[in-house]
Amino acid sequence: MTYDVARIRKDFPILDREVRPGVPLVYLDNAATSQKPHAVLDAMRDYYEQSNANVHRGIHTLAEEATALYEGARDKVARFINAPDPREVIFTKNSSEALNLLAHTLPFGPGDEIVVTEMEHHSNLVPWQLACARTGATLRWVGLTDEGRLNLADLDRVITARTKVVAFVHQSNLLGTVNPVDVVAAKARSVGAYVVLDASQSVPHMGIDVQALDVDAVAFTGHKMCGPTGIGVLWGRFDLLDELPPFLGGGEMIDEVTMAGSTWAQLPHKYEAGTPPIAEAVGLGAAVDYLTELGMPAIRAHEHDLTVYALERLQDVEGLRIIGPTTADDRGGAISFALAGIHPHDVGQLLDEVGVAVRVGHHCARPACLRYGVPATTRASVHLYSSRTDIDALVEGLTHVRAFFSS
Repeated sequence: MTYDVARIRKDFPILDREVRPGVPLVYLDNAATSQKPHAVLDAMRDYYEQSNANVHRGIHTLAEEATALYEGARDKVARFINAPDPREVIFTKNSSEALNLLAHTLPFGPGDEIVVTEMEHHSNLVPWQLACARTGATLRWVGLTDEGRLNLADLDRVITARTKVVAFVHQSNLLGTVNPVDVVAAKARSVGAYVVLDASQSVPHMGIDVQALDVDAVAFTGHKMCGPTGIGVLWGRFDLLDELPPFLGGGEMIDEVTMAGSTWAQLPHKYEAGTPPIAEAVGLGAAVDYLTELGMPAIRAHEHDLTVYALERLQDVEGLRIIGPTTADDRGGAISFALAGIHPHDVGQLLDEVGVAVRVGHHCARPACLRYGVPATTRASVHLYSSRTDIDALVEGLTHVRAFFSS
């Protein structure tokens, strides 16, 4: 079946709006957050209008409906990522919380080493820095090549018998690079280290199979995959999560409580203290349904074609330097660039004048920006509803930017 972008765009009401009279929105800030289809908005509204109640503890009709919706969303996520057991799916508020959970509960201490990469989002860097400061472990990292890829020659030097955790991004939000999970994970496995994957940018665009990836834990977030904000996912191997201690204390994560102490609930509830993000889980479940119906292979193919087109078109812009791979091989649709002599904030503001929404700054990946000698970049990023017309509008907008600074 042909991938019909025009039809898909009709599912996303915000794409019809104008940012100001006569200036239609061209949304190319998808690596920061995605837009939401009617199906997600309707599911969340229906929950609040028809089934709003707390989950797990009630025996009345609304509570039972809410619980079924909430746990149904967990089942959908488990199928979407091919998790062997839905109890391995832990709902968090975002990827950052999922990664912090692991940084607080995985066992390591003085003399141990944690390995990350130079392209990490701060969400997969700062928690490990804090963990090292707290425990006495040491942080090490794999560097980057000039082309914006992992320097795999670093693996043997950086990952050693002291390594306890290797945490790395699947697809870079700054560079667009898709990393070779099998190569990095195999090296980590060879020294007995835990493998943690930040899949925030890969799950929405290519989908993942956690069993095929052969990692210990995966973090991703709902709002980048056409779902709502305020909900993320930690998937982990059942035996690992079962043996790790709780992260947050409170209601629902307990088995028995006395004044002298407490025991913990079984998975997944051990890691879901307090009232969970129920409506957000319902919305995430609807987003998973939507993505599944479109088909992740079709989405990935569409975005790959757009990335090829965008990389070609951007070559026409005078003075533009792409930060990251310049071909679409093993890369996603987040394209960061610098315009010679023009600050990214000025680029973003002038693009907004013509309706083009992009992201400017270091994109929570400042070490990678420093590696390539840029304080910040402009980033355009596509999603399943993006079109070649959007890319054309970006290039025309950049021509407008250059003309403004040439006048």
